[in-house]
Amino acid sequence: MSIETTVTRAWQRQAAWLWLLLPISWLYGLITTIRRYAYKVGVLSSYRAPVPVMVIGNISVGGSGKTPLIIALVDYLQDQGIKVGVISRGYGGDTSQMPALVRDTSLPNVVGDEPCLIVNMTGVAMAVCPNRAQAITTLLETYPDLQLIIADDGLQHYALQRDIEWIVVDAARGFGNKQLLPTGFLREPMSRLKGANVIYHKSLEAVAAQTRKRQKDNHQPQVNDQTMHLKADDMQLLWQSASFDNPINSKPPKKASKVHAVSGIGYPQRFFDTLNLLGFEVIGHPYPDHYDFSLAELLQYSDYPIVVTTKDAVKIRALLLKYTAEQALTDEYIELVSRLWVLPVTAVLSDSCYDRLEQQLKQVGIQIKKSKDTKANNG
Repeated sequence: MSIETTVTRAWQRQAAWLWLLLPISWLYGLITTIRRYAYKVGVLSSYRAPVPVMVIGNISVGGSGKTPLIIALVDYLQDQGIKVGVISRGYGGDTSQMPALVRDTSLPNVVGDEPCLIVNMTGVAMAVCPNRAQAITTLLETYPDLQLIIADDGLQHYALQRDIEWIVVDAARGFGNKQLLPTGFLREPMSRLKGANVIYHKSLEAVAAQTRKRQKDNHQPQVNDQTMHLKADDMQLLWQSASFDNPINSKPPKKASKVHAVSGIGYPQRFFDTLNLLGFEVIGHPYPDHYDFSLAELLQYSDYPIVVTTKDAVKIRALLLKYTAEQALTDEYIELVSRLWVLPVTAVLSDSCYDRLEQQLKQVGIQIKKSKDTKANNG
């Protein structure tokens, strides 16, 4: 078990030994506070993009659902005719090749897995680089007519000035022991949420309970808050290649059947919980975020279908592309890919999110044609 997995599980259990790290958390908090203040007063220089920038991030380590949120926002903005681009650090990619544009043919080991996923799902103009200013410059050189740039996971990157901030909070996971790294999993103190635009990511159970309560209370109007949840879509076979002599005709796993749930995302338990709610008997295999799988590693999960997230699927497809470019799949690997399934999810945003987005964009000179139909399609 990796150190990252060990610490993550300790955070989830709120293990007592974590409090031994409290002095380090105090030092971390002092450094981050001084650093943010230095940017605020101009001691450290920051970059102002020539177009409005919307930052989407979180104050905690691990997944909060921001990637599905970004995909949903990009789809919505594109439907509204807004020319939007996205930038990212490109975590897991090759920084020696950055800044770089992300294409639908880009590889996750070059630009990162999440950028590949975002572009594959939306076709959005996107660039990656740890230096966000360089990413924006590269993006605008190729797409000079962009009206808005969304910065993926740039909340703590104060070298980038921003016009809009959305902070995603996993309401189901909460804040653990509410301590900064490494005692807890907070990147910034909870006070950072005061006055901020916060999107609360609710679990499917919480959404269902809220719906039942509204029905019981004679359809009381929905609370006007900014929330999102992830809706599971139909499972898809991860790999289907025209090079196969016999196309794979596997059927999706049936409810109540056992599945191997393999996940290398920030908060794997959410993925496992989703599969449980869908009625599967889940054998969970959590891996560190952005984990680099190998095909041989997946062979150990035998007997039952293997279900992965869309983010992990991006990397596994790249492995299969590389393998099949060099040699034909062996019978062992053909049997493996016949059991590999992807569970796509869609972020469903409350109407309040779209209303707030419209207000914020109007303040920076971007007009959205308010459309209830469009919002319904996205949520």
